[in-house]
Amino acid sequence: MQVVPRMLGEGKFIRPSVPALVLAPMDGITDAPMRDFQGSTGTFSYAVSEFLRVSMDPLPMKVFRREVPEVNSHSRTKSGLPVQVQILGGDPGRMAQSAFTACRAGATAIDINFGCPAPTVNRHDGGASLLREPCRIREIVRAVRDAVPADVPVSAKLRLGWDSIDAIYENATMAAEGGADWLTIHARTRVQGYTPPVYWKPIGVVREALNIPVVANGDIWSVDDFRQCQDETGCIHFMIGRSALADPSIPYLVSRELGISDQEPPMTNWVELFRQFLAFVDPDEYGVPQRIVMRLKQWLKIASNFGEFRQFDDVKHASTIEEFFIALEAATAVSNH
Repeated sequence: MQVVPRMLGEGKFIRPSVPALVLAPMDGITDAPMRDFQGSTGTFSYAVSEFLRVSMDPLPMKVFRREVPEVNSHSRTKSGLPVQVQILGGDPGRMAQSAFTACRAGATAIDINFGCPAPTVNRHDGGASLLREPCRIREIVRAVRDAVPADVPVSAKLRLGWDSIDAIYENATMAAEGGADWLTIHARTRVQGYTPPVYWKPIGVVREALNIPVVANGDIWSVDDFRQCQDETGCIHFMIGRSALADPSIPYLVSRELGISDQEPPMTNWVELFRQFLAFVDPDEYGVPQRIVMRLKQWLKIASNFGEFRQFDDVKHASTIEEFFIALEAATAVSNH
């Protein structure tokens, strides 16, 4: 089927001929302060919120305003980064009502999560579990598309399939037929989770077959990875998540490759970087200080597992912000000598 795309206006997140770098949603990590901080780098085109799960009832307005506070300010972070609201669920009616409410709360773009591989989510008819039922993908996307204003774009996040990479061709077609303005495709199956390898080439096949933009996602850890992904997919739109935290220079390098920004990446000084991040955290809104410490340690754990940070054991037992910075300063001082 030849899908006829809607005309996306200026500033509507993805534009077909304009390169974009998107900050991926990572549950429990890319919350509002992190989106604001990453937006301040000037390297991302927009961010997608952590998913909001639609289960037994449609989500009320207060949930969107609490979990995606950017909807209260024209769906932008304080640093100016546009934020798209992501919802997850398997009931078309409740998803549609939730999307409509999100728009009433201030959302200017909606993304539907068909990619989350978490077992708990999948057991409750959400995320990647829908990849086994292509017609339901079309039904959910269509219900959401019909429920929100015509000028609000609706996109879908997919994996290649549940256990087969070939499933993406039917699932992507169903999402497009449902009215998705663009697709974001993670280059793995649900069964793979986040284990290698990634398969970028099917993303390129989808991009060529459908007349809508496709955002390539998955394992862009370096400029070489980015170039290979670009070569294999032909995409000009990309999403990164873990790599932006594992190596803070990556957003700068990729955005420069795309012509989005010409900034040189700063040298990574973890102590300075985390102090800068804390400037975006409102302790009164964020809750107990331990939550802030947990977020900092989550970030460093990603840098330890996937980047060059090698001193995580020295800081993982910190229980206060003061202890965290004392341990981090000591650890990085030792590593610099």
